[in-house]
Amino acid sequence: MKSTLTGLLITFFLLCFFEGASQEDTAYLKALYDRALDFDETKADSVLYYASYIKERSINFNFDKGEVLSLRLKGIYNEFKNEYDSAISYYYKSLDEARKLDMSEYESAALGDLAMAYFNINQPEKTKLFYRMALDVSLKRKEASSIFINSANLGSIYNNLGYPDSALIYLEQAKRIADEFKNKFDISSLYNNFGNAWFSKKHWDKALEYFQLNHNRNLANNDKNMQWYDCLNIADVYIEKKNYDSAFKYLEHTNQLANEIDSKRKKADVYSLYSRYYASKGDYKSAYDFLVKWHGLDTALVSQKELDAVTELQEKFNMKQKNQQNQLLILEVDKQKLQKKYMLIIAIAVIGLLLSAIATLMMNRKKNAQLQKQNALIQKQNEKLSKFNSEKNSMISVVSHDLSGPFTSIKMWTQILQSDISNFTESQRKALYRIQSSADNGELLIHNILHIEKQEINRPMNLELLSIGDFLEDIINAHGPQAQQKEMKIIYNNEIDSTQFMSDRYMLRRIFENLLSNAIKFSPRGKNVFVNLQEKGDNIIVSVKDEGVGIAPEDIPYLFSKYGKISSMPTEGEYSTGLGLSIVKRLVDELNGKIFCESKVDIGSVFTVALPK
Repeated sequence: MKSTLTGLLITFFLLCFFEGASQEDTAYLKALYDRALDFDETKADSVLYYASYIKERSINFNFDKGEVLSLRLKGIYNEFKNEYDSAISYYYKSLDEARKLDMSEYESAALGDLAMAYFNINQPEKTKLFYRMALDVSLKRKEASSIFINSANLGSIYNNLGYPDSALIYLEQAKRIADEFKNKFDISSLYNNFGNAWFSKKHWDKALEYFQLNHNRNLANNDKNMQWYDCLNIADVYIEKKNYDSAFKYLEHTNQLANEIDSKRKKADVYSLYSRYYASKGDYKSAYDFLVKWHGLDTALVSQKELDAVTELQEKFNMKQKNQQNQLLILEVDKQKLQKKYMLIIAIAVIGLLLSAIATLMMNRKKNAQLQKQNALIQKQNEKLSKFNSEKNSMISVVSHDLSGPFTSIKMWTQILQSDISNFTESQRKALYRIQSSADNGELLIHNILHIEKQEINRPMNLELLSIGDFLEDIINAHGPQAQQKEMKIIYNNEIDSTQFMSDRYMLRRIFENLLSNAIKFSPRGKNVFVNLQEKGDNIIVSVKDEGVGIAPEDIPYLFSKYGKISSMPTEGEYSTGLGLSIVKRLVDELNGKIFCESKVDIGSVFTVALPK
C-alpha cells in the first residue's frame, strides 16, 4: 500500500510539472507511457491512472497514438491483477488499434503481450502463435531488440511444447543477435532457455552448465526473480541425475526466494517440483501432499470462467479478421469486374487496329511492286560491286606478291653480311640485326595480307588422316629455335593414344604455328609455354598456355577481328601485325571447330582449340 501511494505521489508531481510547461505537447504523454512500462505489480494502480490520463489528454491534443498506448496499459493493469480475460481483451483492442494506425512498433508489442498473457493461463499453442506473429513483424522492421526477445520467447515456448530441436533454432537466432550487439541484451533468460532445451533432450550436464552459468550472473546482479528460475531449473536437473542432496538444497533456496518475492505462481511451481522430488525418491505420501498444495494455488490463479472468457475473445477476434478478409474479397471481385470491362474495351480497340492494318496492307501491295523493281536494280549494283571487290583483291595479291621479291633480296644480302661480322662494330651488328628483323616482319605482313584478302579458307579443303600427336610434336620442334632465342621451353603433354584424325594438314599447321609463335612472342625471357593435347567426347582439344603479359579484359572481344590491335605488346620488341589470330579464327571456323581464350594480365593466356573428330 505504501509503495502504491508513493507511485501516485510521483505521478501527481510529474503531471504538475508537465502541465506547467509553457509549450505543452504530446511528447510527455509518451514519456508517461514509457515510465508506466517499468512499473511492477506493486504499482498496478499507478499503471491504471496513467492509462486513463493518457487517453483523456490525447483527446485534447488530438494525439492519434493515445488510444493504443492507453489500451495496452489497461491490459497490463488487469494482468497484474491476474484478471487475464480482461487483460487479453484490452490487448486485442490495442492490436486492432495499432493495425488501423499501421504502426508496426505497437503491433509487435500487442502481439507480445497477448503471447505472454496466453502463456500465463497455460495455453502454449496460442502463445507460440502470437510470438511467431510478433517475430514476423520484428523481422520486417529489422529491429534487433524485438527479434532477440521474440526469438528467445519462441525458444522457451517450443521447450514447453516438447520440441527442443525447434527451440534451439530460435535460441541460436537470438544468440546471434546478442553476439552481434554485445552487452546490449540481458541474456539470462536466453541461457535458461538453452538449458531447458538440453534438459528436454536429456543432456543433463549440458543443461546444468547453462543453468549454473546463468545463476552466477544473476547472483552478481542480485536479481531474485531470475535466481528463483535458476535454482528451480538446477534442482530439476539434480532430480533427474538422482543427486537428491543437491536437489533439495536448491529446492529450499527456491522456496525461500518465492516467499521473499511473494509470488503465488512461483510458490505453485515450487510445490510442483517438490512433488516430483519426493516421487523420484519414492516418498509418495510427501509427493501427494505437495501436489495438493500446488493444485490449490494453480487453480486459484486461473479459473475456468476466465478461460471461457478468453476463448470467447479469441473467437470474436477471429470473426473480426474474417469480416476484414470478406471486405477485401468484395473489393477483389469489383476489381475483376472492372478488369473485364477494360478487356472488352481493349478487344474492340484491337479489332479496329486489325481492320486498319488490313487496309494498310492493301495499300502496301502497290508499294511492294515498286520495291521489287528497286531491289532488282540494287541486286545488279551489288553484282558490280562484287566484281570490283574481286578485282581489288586480285590487285592486292599481285602487289603483295611483287613486294615479296625486294624483301627476299634484302634477307639474302643480310645473310651474306652476317656470314662474316668479325670486323663489324657493335652498333653495326645491331643495325644488321634490325635490317634482318624488318625484312622478316615485312615478309610476314605480306604473307598474312595475301591469306586474308585472297580468302584462303575458300580454297578446296584437302582432308587426310593425321596422327595428331605426332603432327603437333613436329610443329613444336620447328619452333624450338625461336623459343631457345628467348631461353624458353615448350612443354608438350599428350594425353591420348595415336588417334587418327581427319583434317586439312595445311590449315592445322597455320592454326598452331600462329598460336605457338604468339605464345613465345608475348612471353618474357626464361618463361615456359605449355601445349596440351587431350580427347573429350567427340572432340580433340588442344590448348596453348603461356606465362606472358596477358590480355586486358576489354581487349578480349577484339582478339579475333581482322587487323585488330590490342594493348598487349611483345616482350622484346617483336613485330605484330594483328592478322594472326584473325586467320586462326577463320581457319578454325572452316574446320567446324571452336576457339576460346582465357587470360589474366601479367599472369598469362590460354588459347584452347576444340576440333570435331
